[in-house]
Amino acid sequence: MIRTLNLRGKRPSRSELLTLIPRNAIDVDAASAVASDLIADVRERGSVALREQAQLLDHVSEYDIRVPASHFEDALTALDPDLLSALQETIARVRLASAAQVPPAHTTQVAPGATVIQRWQPVERVGLYVPGGKAVYPSSVIMNVVPAQVAGVDSIALASPPQQYFGGRVHPTILAAASLLGVTEVYAMGGAGAIGAFAYGVPDLELEPVNVVTGPGNLYVAAAKRLVRGVVGIDSEAGPTEILIIADHTASADLVAADLISQAEHDELASAVLVTDSADLLDAVRAELERQTSTTTHRERVQTACGGEQSALVLVDDLEVATDFSNAYGPEHLEIQTANPQVELSRIVNAGAVFLGDFTPVSLGDYSAGSNHVLPTAGQALFSAGLGAYTFLRAQQIIQYDKAALGVVAAGIRRLSNDEDLPAHGDAVDARFTVNNN
Repeated sequence: MIRTLNLRGKRPSRSELLTLIPRNAIDVDAASAVASDLIADVRERGSVALREQAQLLDHVSEYDIRVPASHFEDALTALDPDLLSALQETIARVRLASAAQVPPAHTTQVAPGATVIQRWQPVERVGLYVPGGKAVYPSSVIMNVVPAQVAGVDSIALASPPQQYFGGRVHPTILAAASLLGVTEVYAMGGAGAIGAFAYGVPDLELEPVNVVTGPGNLYVAAAKRLVRGVVGIDSEAGPTEILIIADHTASADLVAADLISQAEHDELASAVLVTDSADLLDAVRAELERQTSTTTHRERVQTACGGEQSALVLVDDLEVATDFSNAYGPEHLEIQTANPQVELSRIVNAGAVFLGDFTPVSLGDYSAGSNHVLPTAGQALFSAGLGAYTFLRAQQIIQYDKAALGVVAAGIRRLSNDEDLPAHGDAVDARFTVNNN
């Protein structure tokens, strides 16, 4: 079901590891042409294009694109009390962890009379995307909305695909989660068209453009986010999920297998990777994967994901090579199940989120850890962070000098501006010290 990659006797360089790591052959660029057409159509024809896309992709028609208040009320009324409690607990934990991501303002006195203040300002408006394909993700509502609220964003809009089995409504648990968080601007729209609607606005819906678009999605959502980057900010191109587990002989094969399956059930394109220095553990995990997959609900999806080129059981000489492999991969989710996880953690540089020990599965992070589950995929952890309050903040510098402090550096500014052949820069400083300027 899942292939083995044997690296015993090898200490690959980073460039060699980049050619060895299992990865989906899919390319976001390959979806760009389709996503670009969908975005352009929404820009040109607004809600008409969104309805046609929903008819084609979601098989719905005659529905409200802007969710009316009654839909929120219906969703909350029908919400199971146990699910309500779970959502409220997750909201509380994510809010606590997100609050730690907001840096305080800091004032630096660089010289007498000369200060530079750095403050963090939230963007004015955000568009948050919650997928609704093979599964429904009220947890993603929380992961998107709470950090934006903690950052201080005033205007929050949310989009999720209309659901055929709910008469074109957004899934009720998504609406209930939004309602719990006080979000009332929700749109029944999905895919690349929704991303385009957020980036450029839809006048006939009175949907104003946003400053930042965040949230996970399929290949076309990832492609759309790449296309609108620069018009708006984005978090990262969060595509099909990934899990990489570093484990040694002390790890429990049944737990490792369970965690690989937990992510593989998301999507046929999900990546499930084990890297271990124990051949015995590798064999035991393979057997457990076969046993547990046979009884899991989404067994066909899991079998496809684990059998794909993006998944593998990797055998290495030691845990140092294992961490090198992981750093080259840059997994969305990294679990470390070793005798002393802190040792391996000290060598980890690239990962969206790291889960340490037997009692910290990725499933915990997906729901109730307090961390955020919107994370970079496809190697983007090498240069991107997961979603957090900081995603919605911009560092802003405020500079104030008095006359004496400016005088200290005036000659240096003149020298630099002349050297760069920008003498008016120096003139603007000298003007402050003319006889008639007090």
